[in-house]
Amino acid sequence: MAETARAAGVAVRVMDDPLTGEASAMGRRIADTMRENGGHGPELLVWGGETTVTVTGRGGTGGRSQELCLAAAKFLHEAQTGGTLLAAGTDGRDGPTDAAGAVVDRDTWRRITAAGRDPAADLSGHDAYRSLDAAGALLRSGPTGTNVMDLALALTGARSATPS
Repeated sequence: MAETARAAGVAVRVMDDPLTGEASAMGRRIADTMRENGGHGPELLVWGGETTVTVTGRGGTGGRSQELCLAAAKFLHEAQTGGTLLAAGTDGRDGPTDAAGAVVDRDTWRRITAAGRDPAADLSGHDAYRSLDAAGALLRSGPTGTNVMDLALALTGARSATPS
């Protein structure tokens, strides 16, 4: 991924800290990194690994990449941080859903609310799929035939790439 982006003329930084721990906490860390990096010009930040979701209560629908994205969307929205984040499983599935993950930016949280969902309740209820679907943010690639790890790609310092 990094080599392809560099060949296209994009500055790339492969992050030292892997995707680990609770997905929602990692989403916040990525959003913080995007905020800190936003003034440095366009750059692709790349993470690999796998987070976890500790389900409390009944739980909902989604997977670790979706929960990471929904949490990141919350913090990108609150800080009005630019950039776009994609997080997905390389096998094309994220949890028991038809989505590999999601693509979010600072406007995703607002789009979820405008669609009539409560993204904060969905995040705390581990029901990221419904919020992200309402915003049109789910990434549906279909099965890829491989399963290396989860990827998170953040494009910072550039205009948002998600639909408004």
